[in-house]
Amino acid sequence: MASVGQGSAVWTAAPPGPDRSPVGLPSATLATATAPGSPAVANEGGVAAGTAAGSGTPVPGGLGSGAAATGGAEGALPGRARVIALTFDDGPDPTWTPRVLALLRAAGVHATFCLIGREVAAYPRLVARIVADGHRLCNHTFDHDERLATRPVPVIDRDIQAATAAIDQAVPGAAIGLFRAPGGAFTGRLDQLLPALGLRPLGWSVDPDDWRRPGAAAIVARVLARVRPGSIILLHDGGGDRAQTVAALRQLLPALTTRGYQLIQP
Repeated sequence: MASVGQGSAVWTAAPPGPDRSPVGLPSATLATATAPGSPAVANEGGVAAGTAAGSGTPVPGGLGSGAAATGGAEGALPGRARVIALTFDDGPDPTWTPRVLALLRAAGVHATFCLIGREVAAYPRLVARIVADGHRLCNHTFDHDERLATRPVPVIDRDIQAATAAIDQAVPGAAIGLFRAPGGAFTGRLDQLLPALGLRPLGWSVDPDDWRRPGAAAIVARVLARVRPGSIILLHDGGGDRAQTVAALRQLLPALTTRGYQLIQP
C-alpha cells in the first residue's frame, strides 16, 4: 500500500511512509460519509478530514499520522450486517503472500489482494494461486507511484492498464474490477478515468499501520478496537517484512469470527 493518502467510506489518506501505506477513517464515521466535494468528515479523534473535490489535497487529521478524504473510493461495505472485508496491498510477495494465503485457506476466508503490476510480472504464479484460492483481485497500479493521481491522464491511463495487462498475462481472463490508488490518493482525474477502464475505486476504513511494523499485538489491538460492521480492513502482504502482519492475521481471523463478523469480499 502507500503513503500519500488513503480511503475509507469516505476515503482517507496518509502521509508518506517507508513501506507505502495509508491511514483510514474509522467505521464509526461511515454513516456520515459524504460525496466528493461535500463537507469534511470527522475522524475518530473528532478532527475534520477532507479535501476539496478532485484536489487530492490532504487536510490534517485522522488516525496516527493524519488522514484526508479523497475521491470516490468505496471504503465501506453497504448495509449494517456484521460483514467486513480483508484487503492486502503491495503484493504479490514470494515470502509473505503464500503465508497469508495459507492462513486464509485454513480459516475458509476469502480476501481481496491489491496487486502491484511489477510484482505481478515478477511472481505471476503467485497471482494464479491467489485466484485459485478464490480471492478477489484489485489493480494497485504498475509502479506504485504515490503521485500518480496528479500525473497527466495519459500517464495515469498507461500505468493502470500496464498493471491490468500484467495481471491478465499471469492469469488470463481473471476478473479484476477494483482499483486502489497508491496511498489512497483518489483525485477527480482518477474518478473520471476508472469507469472507462472497467474499475471501481476501493478504499478502506480500518488501517492498523501494519506497514510500520508496530508489533503483532498492536496490529491486532488496533483492528479489534476500530472494526465495525461494514469495515474494510487494510493490511499488507508485500512492500517489506510482513512477519508481524502474518502473526497478527493468525490471531485476527479467529478473533473476528468469535465477535460474530462474517468476512466477505467488497
